[in-house]
Amino acid sequence: MYEQISSNKRKTVLLVAGAFVVLGALGFALGYVFASPQEAVVWMVIGLAIAGIQSFFSLRYGDKLVLASTRARPVSHEEAPQLHNVVEGMAIAAGLPKPAVYIVPEQAPNAYATGRDPEHSSIAVTQGLLEVMNRVELEGVIAHEMSHIQDRDMLVGTVVATLVGAVVLISEFFLRWMWIGGRRSSNDSGGSAGLIFAVIGILLLVLAPVLSAIVQAAVSRQREKLADANGALLTRYPPGLVAALKKLAISSTAMRSANNATAHLWLNQPSRFQGEKTGFLERLFNTHPPLEERIRLLEEM
Repeated sequence: MYEQISSNKRKTVLLVAGAFVVLGALGFALGYVFASPQEAVVWMVIGLAIAGIQSFFSLRYGDKLVLASTRARPVSHEEAPQLHNVVEGMAIAAGLPKPAVYIVPEQAPNAYATGRDPEHSSIAVTQGLLEVMNRVELEGVIAHEMSHIQDRDMLVGTVVATLVGAVVLISEFFLRWMWIGGRRSSNDSGGSAGLIFAVIGILLLVLAPVLSAIVQAAVSRQREKLADANGALLTRYPPGLVAALKKLAISSTAMRSANNATAHLWLNQPSRFQGEKTGFLERLFNTHPPLEERIRLLEEM
């Protein structure tokens, strides 16, 4: 467990450092293409400044941004006594402070944990999950999310959510700007070197969101399997989480608040379109391992 906590802290540092490298390189390439070689360094500094600001906000306020993006609202003990009791029980079992409890106004059964550390953590569940899960299944779900908090995994997820969202937004902004004529004329392109940097700039703009999604998916797939196993150890009853995952597998409700930046945080891969088969590219960017595989691994415990 301590090794996993240290690993997740290292991942957070690497993610923040990666944001500086990507946005610094992106700023330099954009400055070379849209301004001049002399001004490229200024653009690089702007990119690094943006990376610093978004890293600060992702570490400090990322959980609030995630909760707001999913329209989660805090829920009192009087409104959801069973949910609060289960969260409190799993927090005691994990030896952690009780997280803040939220409900997401969605009918699709799902849940996630967010926060920068166990003292500033939150667990959010959808209204649909509360309606379809019995207490044993709910304990399995909450234990899964509590394990994300216990090993500081939710910090990695929160940072990824905010950084990926920022990279996608910045890339889309510059792509739209270039499309409507923001690029300087070819007569001032700096010859073959200008053309090379123009190509690099365009590639960075196009590939940055793709690379971010691949990193997001790779980090998330492993963390979900580990959270399943640790969650089952917290409850000491793997069939509870197995039954919960089986209910998720047969759910036919799409999620309105699903988006690419926060997809990896959820207990199960959220989708706007339910019941359609996924192709190769969709599976490549899927942030979760197949439910069938997760269920099989739990049943083998």
